[in-house]
Amino acid sequence: MPGAAVAPRYVAIITDGNGRWAEARGLPVNDGHSAGADTVKARLRDAAEWGIEELTVYSFSTENWTRSAQEVTGLMRMFAQRIQTETPELKAQGVRMRFIGRRDRITPALLELMDWAEAQTADNTRITLFIAFNYGGRAEIVDAAARFTGGTEEDFAKLLYAPEMHEPDLVIRTSGEQRLSNYLLWQSAYSELVFADELWPDFDRDAFRRTLDQYSDRVRRFGGR
Repeated sequence: MPGAAVAPRYVAIITDGNGRWAEARGLPVNDGHSAGADTVKARLRDAAEWGIEELTVYSFSTENWTRSAQEVTGLMRMFAQRIQTETPELKAQGVRMRFIGRRDRITPALLELMDWAEAQTADNTRITLFIAFNYGGRAEIVDAAARFTGGTEEDFAKLLYAPEMHEPDLVIRTSGEQRLSNYLLWQSAYSELVFADELWPDFDRDAFRRTLDQYSDRVRRFGGR
């Protein structure tokens, strides 16, 4: 029976606003992405502390390839550096890393780093960090549908990029925008949505706590009464 919501166990975030954060400070856009990566790391620590079991972050979408070559190249370089330097620390903290998305257009060197990070942290159980990279919700559904031979919704879900991922209790989007932007379209069918005004690099511990409190004040009915 439906009742008062409790703290979310599975949280997904659309980490929006890095470019605007940099622009407002007169900085190169990739400085904003670096600040945003620092915020991911900090909010991951909070999530683990608060008992969240899965945190999914939208790092790079299938549409982001249309950005300038300079920005995309900088993002790929930063992504590789962060994986290489931060994976040992995340491993020590009990974080399991999983990358979801298409593997095309990603360089073999970066793919190797992604596979290495997943292998290094595969046995960790404190929290799983799903990183949506070269990800699109429609692309995920199309890729699953291409392999689907019939059956139930549960059978279809087994063909998604990370079948072990739980449907998020809560989807957060920062920067004041109020849309899903092709993010976890299948998984978020019944997720609660919270839209925060802060640009992602400004989304601090208190802002994160407020979004979780909003979730806890809601009642989830899943189509019932």
